[in-house]
Amino acid sequence: MKILAKNVSKDGSGSIKLLPEEPNDLWHTYNLIQTGDVLRAPTFRRVTKEPNDRIGGSGGATTNAPSQRISLTLTIKVEKTDFDAPGAALHASGPVCEESPHVRLGQYHTLDLALHRAFTLTKTSYAPWDSISLQTVQAACDPGSRAEIGAVVLQPGLATVCLVGEYMTLVRQRIELAIPSKRAAGSAVAHDKALARFYSNVAKGMAQSFDYSNLKAIILASPGFANEQLLKSIFDTASKEAGLGGEIGNRAKQVLKSRSKFVLVHCASGHVHALNEVLRAPEVRAQLAETKYARETAVLDEFFRALSVAVEDGGGKAWYGARQVELAVDRGAVRTLLISDNLFRNDDVAKRKRFVALVETVKAMGGEALVFSSLHESGKQLNQFTGIAAILNFPMPELEDIEDDEEE
Repeated sequence: MKILAKNVSKDGSGSIKLLPEEPNDLWHTYNLIQTGDVLRAPTFRRVTKEPNDRIGGSGGATTNAPSQRISLTLTIKVEKTDFDAPGAALHASGPVCEESPHVRLGQYHTLDLALHRAFTLTKTSYAPWDSISLQTVQAACDPGSRAEIGAVVLQPGLATVCLVGEYMTLVRQRIELAIPSKRAAGSAVAHDKALARFYSNVAKGMAQSFDYSNLKAIILASPGFANEQLLKSIFDTASKEAGLGGEIGNRAKQVLKSRSKFVLVHCASGHVHALNEVLRAPEVRAQLAETKYARETAVLDEFFRALSVAVEDGGGKAWYGARQVELAVDRGAVRTLLISDNLFRNDDVAKRKRFVALVETVKAMGGEALVFSSLHESGKQLNQFTGIAAILNFPMPELEDIEDDEEE
């Protein structure tokens, strides 16, 4: 993401013009846009001329001019947003709030925000550019937030090719191929040919989806030995193609140079949900020790361990729920705050300000506040625990009574 222009007042009102450059940027934009914000962006709209031109003067018949799709820039007051992660598309809709020669004020329109297409987002002092939104802009403009991990989870006949970035996991391809049983009479040769074709298809899918030069690690995960067979297929193919000229040869050479980046891991299946298991493997964590995602995963594991200790056994240092966490923050007990980005995409401005204040208070007291992405497995797990949790410096078993009171 690039900041093209910025004009924000001390009260948080003002506008920022941004240029999204990769899918992560659209996810950040989705987190930035709130109901009531003013959004200006280029778009397309079908326009029909008024049928007031008449043939042969005022008494003639009307001419029905055909409608045409034109490019224009519109400004809307946002009422609804929708994010499509696989398609890397973000849609924002609402009434047009600035005059346009082609669209009347108050008419509804949907702006489709896309990569390499600049937009301007304006916020008011009532729902301003707060610390979380400005932090989101900063993170979006950080080159380190790009995808760092290429991952393939597979089993014979099924593979899921993914890119794992700092803030989201994108499924790039799902490759399926029927593999005949090896046990059937005379089918051993057909089985081996189908497997070879499957691994070749996966390798091609990886070449289309991965920029090997920019990835820190390429994870191949499977039950059994499917990942080893895929790795062999990848390098056998690359060795053959490296002598060719042009793009194919250059890409093959880059694959061979990236040999040290490949990590083989065991997982239960070739479905995308197995990726959570894969990213927790010790050999993968060693590769990703410096990433935001690894830190979030480690903190979430620490929270679950602390949560599993009963109060009567000396627990009470891990709690979840907005009321419980707020009381812990008020008493200066929070060491680490875990909060989902879902809570900041709230149409209720007062609730958003409430959660922003919690983050700012924890940081001011020297604690750590981690905003989890709900497009990562760690964020999805946190959302199952109300989206907000805390690890405390000291036990507060009295918070258990508050939980019981609310349930009653």
